[in-house]
Amino acid sequence: MNLTNDNVIHVKKDGIEYLQFRKLLEYKDIINHAYSLGINYNYRTDKSNKKPLPREEFEKNCKDYESLCNAMGENCINVVKCNQEHTKNVKLVNSKINPNEPDFNLSEYDATDGLVTNKSNFILATTNADCILLLFFDPVKKVIANVHSGWKGTLQRISVEAVKKMVKEYNCNPQDIICCICPSIRKCHFEVDKDVKDLFEKEFKELNSFIEYNEKKEKWNIDTVLINKEILKKEGLKEENIIDSGLCSVCNSKIIHSFRVEKEGYGLNTALISLK
Repeated sequence: MNLTNDNVIHVKKDGIEYLQFRKLLEYKDIINHAYSLGINYNYRTDKSNKKPLPREEFEKNCKDYESLCNAMGENCINVVKCNQEHTKNVKLVNSKINPNEPDFNLSEYDATDGLVTNKSNFILATTNADCILLLFFDPVKKVIANVHSGWKGTLQRISVEAVKKMVKEYNCNPQDIICCICPSIRKCHFEVDKDVKDLFEKEFKELNSFIEYNEKKEKWNIDTVLINKEILKKEGLKEENIIDSGLCSVCNSKIIHSFRVEKEGYGLNTALISLK
């Protein structure tokens, strides 16, 4: 399977597979990035079903991070990973906390679903299994961000929160910011009941054509990717700077983790971005 398309390339290196965005590769002298592929790899390092991971599983998953970073030419020690809880919280990364190992499971990043920095050599990490991951880069101010936006995060407009943080903390101009949207569940498979549909209609009443009713299933299909594109444009990002991988995690569940397919015990993909 090869997922290369107009916006992403499918890289196979040292037995590791990952995606890279063509747009971000234009700045490969400044940044490095990847979105992991392969369901035999799992990037879960925090609690699973509110329980600590067994030590053996944690160590295996850390090895998966190390293998991916090595393939990218990065040092895994520099990974900083937030402890995602479907919030709208975006935090700055200004210092490395663990000097000799990745910054995993740290209280400093509890209830955090986005990371921003202008410092080099920090590898910002998020994970998903259907949720949206967004990689941000301002090539003028040299600022990066990595954001996890599940449907709850999308309702809270966390992608906009990240842009606001970049503007406030680093004086970024939204028109300079590039946003790349990693593989996630798409409208074709994101089916919800009326209670969730009503939440989206209330929050995004200014938007059109992001909900479709499936009369046969009595469900609603919601396009959370489209929503994020539209609210980011309203925040000042240029349409041509919002780059979508165009890949559905459910449709490609043989190579991308999907909660809706795997159910209990599901694995996680990771998105990484760093400044050189």
